[in-house]
Amino acid sequence: MSGRQKDDEALNASDPSYPKTESNVIGGHKATISNPRTSEEAKAHSRQVLDELHGGGETAHSAPQEKDHGNVKRGLKATISNQSVSDEARERAKERLEKGDY
Repeated sequence: MSGRQKDDEALNASDPSYPKTESNVIGGHKATISNPRTSEEAKAHSRQVLDELHGGGETAHSAPQEKDHGNVKRGLKATISNQSVSDEARERAKERLEKGDY
C-alpha cells in the first residue's frame, strides 16, 4: 500500500460516513483504556462502552479458546530441537511431551 493510499484511508476513517466495524470500535476503546495519556473520564467511558457491547470487550478473537493440542505438541518439539533455547526450557518441554501434558 502506498503512502497516498494510507493517507486516503486515514481520511476516510475520520469521515462519519466511513463504516465502523464492531471490532474497530472495541479496539479503539481498548486503546483508550491502555493509553497513559488518556483522562480517567475517557477511560471510564470506554470501560462502560465495552461492558455494554460485549461484557468487557471480548470478541471471538480475544475470548479464551481451547489450544490445538497438535500445535502445542509441535511447539514443544521445536523447543527441544532449538539450540537457542536454554537447557532448562528444553528439558521442561521434553518432560511435558513425555507426560502428554499439552
